Amino acid sequence: MGRIPIPAANMPQYRSIVALDIERSTSRPNPIKGELRYKAYELFEEALRKTGIDKRHHDRFIDRGDGFLALIRPVDQVPKVILLNRAIPILSELLTEYNASLPRHSLPQRQLRVRVVVHAGEVHYDAHGCFGEALDVAFRLLDATPVKKTLRELTNPLILVISEDIYSSVVRHGYDGIDGQAFHPMVRVQVGGKRYPGWIHIPEHARRPKLAQLATYRRPA
Repeated sequence: MGRIPIPAANMPQYRSIVALDIERSTSRPNPIKGELRYKAYELFEEALRKTGIDKRHHDRFIDRGDGFLALIRPVDQVPKVILLNRAIPILSELLTEYNASLPRHSLPQRQLRVRVVVHAGEVHYDAHGCFGEALDVAFRLLDATPVKKTLRELTNPLILVISEDIYSSVVRHGYDGIDGQAFHPMVRVQVGGKRYPGWIHIPEHARRPKLAQLATYRRPA
């Protein structure tokens, strides 16, 4: 009996999901907004290149106006660990360098600070783009009020939020370069009637008294 072919159409594809959103984008004049969009793409692509991730490893970026979505394809070539211990830290460093290069009078308008989410799951594609619950969860985490609030209270140019899946499968195992103690369960979003926890990364050097108090929030059993 011959093998039954797997119908590729309408089948979900597993992806590592990274989405980025520029802080205070809507408050900037359109020309400044355009500059920040260009720079966000440029620095993100540079961070990926320095990590060894190129166009072979991800789908074409999907623009979201004040940010974008990156879907990383070959999970065996680009483990999620690399996204957390190399790509995101490099992006944070590049943002810090860029902001430090700005003239003081340009900082209020041109300073580039971002929220980043890392999640993973099944993604569906059609003629118009991509969709699926995994993306819904990622965007809800990215746009969650505690994530925006925490970025406002940090001097760091980047705040990272990860899903429970990423925390459970990667962070809690203590892989090299990932400080599990810096992730705190400060977010909970709802998608399709189900609640999804999110973990915010707050480096020790970046904590202020209020944030340190939040960071002591007891992790759920």
